[in-house]
Amino acid sequence: MTSILTCTFKNLPSTSEWALRFSMRPLSCSSQLRAAPAAQTKSKKTLAKPNMRNIVVVDGVRIPFLLSGTFYKDLMPHDLARAALTGLLHRTSLPKEVVDYLIFGTVIQEVKTSNVAREAALGAGFSDRTPAHTVTMACISANQAMTTGVGLIASGQCDVVVAGGVELMSDVPIRHSRKMRKMMLDFNKAKTMGQRLSLISKFRLNFLAPELPAVAEFSTSETMGHSADRLAAAFAISRLEQDEYALRSHSLAKKAQDEGLLSDVVPFKVPGKDTVTKDNGIRPSSLEQMAKLKPAFIKPYGTVTAANSSFLTDGASAMLIMAEEKALAMGYKPKAYLRDFVYVSQDPKDQLLLGPAYATPKVLEKAGLTMNDLDAFEFHEAFSGQILANLKAMDSDWFAQNYMAGKTKVGPPPLEKFNTWGGSLSLGHPFGATGCRLVMAAANRLQRDGGQYGLVAACAAGGQGHAMIVEAYPK
Repeated sequence: MTSILTCTFKNLPSTSEWALRFSMRPLSCSSQLRAAPAAQTKSKKTLAKPNMRNIVVVDGVRIPFLLSGTFYKDLMPHDLARAALTGLLHRTSLPKEVVDYLIFGTVIQEVKTSNVAREAALGAGFSDRTPAHTVTMACISANQAMTTGVGLIASGQCDVVVAGGVELMSDVPIRHSRKMRKMMLDFNKAKTMGQRLSLISKFRLNFLAPELPAVAEFSTSETMGHSADRLAAAFAISRLEQDEYALRSHSLAKKAQDEGLLSDVVPFKVPGKDTVTKDNGIRPSSLEQMAKLKPAFIKPYGTVTAANSSFLTDGASAMLIMAEEKALAMGYKPKAYLRDFVYVSQDPKDQLLLGPAYATPKVLEKAGLTMNDLDAFEFHEAFSGQILANLKAMDSDWFAQNYMAGKTKVGPPPLEKFNTWGGSLSLGHPFGATGCRLVMAAANRLQRDGGQYGLVAACAAGGQGHAMIVEAYPK
């Protein structure tokens, strides 16, 4: 492994001091990759704060998350978002007129429906007097939608907010080249035949080369997969450990799906096709089969492959968030409270995917909790290496002292409480919709297992991250 890492670093940009600090440290959690049943916990103090409104999740749904290019490939993003909203209305029997505001997250925007929240709301039959807006914050766009709703309710501006997210990777916008766009715009402004002929004479065949959506970070020109590969190498996470974690994710997701635990999934009748009832990216394999795949980003020595990475996904999610007093007045039994949350940002070059490691200590300190108080962890799985690197960072005194203002380490989550119903590696990751799935998974797990506190955390492009405490609603 040492020789492989040495060769890898020779083919990478210069490695930072913090990364080299971890490069020869063993991963302590790889032997615990099989989840055990979560133990029931005793009731702890509530996180309710005096003179502040309690904000609750009544329920949340998502349409099945599907591999891009499959059943949803002929639809538009607002079709998926509308289906999620319709599913939420059906699940909760919510009167549409009581909704004060709708917020959706998305990343790759369809130019025809740039405010997809508004178009989906109108399509789902919400009042044209109900405002709606769309947010984007990479992989934590739905998280931003939810916390924006929390802010609207906490401030007293709203009582009922629907938050969600959507992504359709089957049909991304592909533009003409900038030179071609400029020529077309100038041609439209030309007033004489001479001006038009002059523009045409400047045309070159390379103007027709299409411009695809960027897959690299704008600030660093590096793809997220490349960054994940470097991160895994920096933290001495082997290919085998990454494959083991990916296999764990798919195996747990398959088990949860077979046992009917993924209750947030609602069926979606795809126009002109069959009704879709379940996620189609859950595919448990074997370590032997996974080992046959070649590196996807850093070749030939990289460790990130298609098998231990999240896949391009189509999907949408929606949640009903309310002030507690409003929910109870309407006869609802909420699932969870939304408590403290934080957003973080760090170096987008060497620490692009370490959002959870930065956000977790901050949100625990804000809430007055420790890792031992938490009963369920739902972390976004962009890559196996990203998850395992975050766990190592959280278990590092050196990282805490140097990058968390001299604090002591929080320690890694126990894997018997961690993503026990699968995660983004297996369930899929529609960029704009994953945040709601994380929160609903935490809420549903707490209700089922008798836990009280859950932690949701995610990384995002740009070197950003999010973490939130979810508290189970008393039964």
